Amino acid sequence: MLTKQTVKFTKSLQIKKFRRLYNQFIIEGEKSVLEVLTSDFNIQKLLITPYFQNKYKKELQPFSGRIELAGDKELDDIGSLQSNDSAIAICEIKNYELPAVLNPEWVLVLDNVNDPGNLGTIIRIADWYGISRIICSEDTADIYNPKVINSSKGSFLRVEVCYVNLPEFLARQKMEIFAADLQGENIHKIVFPGAGMLVMGNEAHGISADVKKYITRTITIPQFGQAESLNVGIATAICCDRIRSSQS
Repeated sequence: MLTKQTVKFTKSLQIKKFRRLYNQFIIEGEKSVLEVLTSDFNIQKLLITPYFQNKYKKELQPFSGRIELAGDKELDDIGSLQSNDSAIAICEIKNYELPAVLNPEWVLVLDNVNDPGNLGTIIRIADWYGISRIICSEDTADIYNPKVINSSKGSFLRVEVCYVNLPEFLARQKMEIFAADLQGENIHKIVFPGAGMLVMGNEAHGISADVKKYITRTITIPQFGQAESLNVGIATAICCDRIRSSQS
């Protein structure tokens, strides 16, 4: 059984101000916890069920940190998943150092993408298409929100997510800056360069005026039906697929 202090502390990490105060966050579920065990993230503590302990004795052997046993219901109560019969890892937040000017590569840029599920999906998409860095405006959803971590399906371990003053950052960059916009060029008719930045904006309000100043080229996914718009995650996937396929 977990101590009251552990329960209270773990629950507090679902709230951004406490994650920042303690510089820690939670990872939930069997697969995600197994992945973080083999990553370079610093795990402060593992909360695991006897099932997880017995099934993964070999994987747990190298871990020298603190382990506390918990019942299934306890993990359900303190985590964000509807059902978790395996494990929660309490990890140290990783603060990436971002160079003032990026090396030539493809980078995703998110301007006020404030839905945690969308951010997690975009991280997963970036991982799929071999994009290792996402630059976010300061009002974009928090990478360490449990909903972001869960929906990224472990991809946050391989994709660096940084938060910056976006206009100031873009002003220093040398690469071409593309942006998804309803009035842009047909994405299927563009041959993309080997490196660049792709800006995706807020679903309701689009890209902010301060960021638009630094866009060098706008692109659009042509519409064939009557839908009002595309989810930002879906739109990001289509754009990434076109960028990569045009280079092959």
